[in-house]
Amino acid sequence: MRRLGVKTAILSVTAPGACILEGQASFDLARKLNDYGASHKHLASLHRCPMRYALDTLHADGVTLFTRYGTGNIYLGHPSLEPIWAELNRRKCVVFVHPTHPVDTTPVNELLPQSAIDYPHETTRAAMDMIIRGTRRKFPDCKVILSHAGGALPYLVARVATAMRRAPGLVVNHRMGTTHTQVMEDFRSFYYNLVLPASPSVLDLALKMIPHDHILYGSDFPYAPITAYLALLEDLENYEMGVGLRDKIVFGNAQYLMPRLRNNSKY
Repeated sequence: MRRLGVKTAILSVTAPGACILEGQASFDLARKLNDYGASHKHLASLHRCPMRYALDTLHADGVTLFTRYGTGNIYLGHPSLEPIWAELNRRKCVVFVHPTHPVDTTPVNELLPQSAIDYPHETTRAAMDMIIRGTRRKFPDCKVILSHAGGALPYLVARVATAMRRAPGLVVNHRMGTTHTQVMEDFRSFYYNLVLPASPSVLDLALKMIPHDHILYGSDFPYAPITAYLALLEDLENYEMGVGLRDKIVFGNAQYLMPRLRNNSKY
């Protein structure tokens, strides 16, 4: 991280997290991960770990949720998860959504890592599930961060929303549970980190569609080769933008979301 000029970071557990184990072993692993994270700035793992312990005792800066849970397609908008969202919303919690593998883990081919394509698509599916089911609208005080610039969501959201725009509101709301205006408002309510995709074309789309105070730098360290982080930083630094906007993306927006970042002298 020093090579990248990163002075502080928020730690989180990526997939599969404690879900890799079962029963008591899974609970124990989640507890160990959160206890270790408490010595740093971190986003807690909620898998089999009480939310009250993670947030009130360990004082985590937020929580990490995966894009889906269980053996089926239980994405984050599923009704069974509403009690969790309700408590996170009550706490006005930062919620970092990290993708996990899809139900079908068959790779595209033997050369392409499964996470390279499938992870961004899983983020897209989870985010759209939260939008269409109304999760973002029901629990607006949760500050939800999507990984990898939202996957394909900035590109595909119009595919869903545009078809609604000219249809009667009552008809669309009855059939889809939402409207064009609501879909786009919910899309803009997410925060988006720039983990790995920071090419000029991705940044062009992000800056046109996403509120500038909802875009965050991210590294994905240590899950990619060091060359990937250097290339990401090179793309970000070479992209033409004002100093104020750059400062927002690389640290200002994160400081707003997680106030403990405002005083690095403590860590």
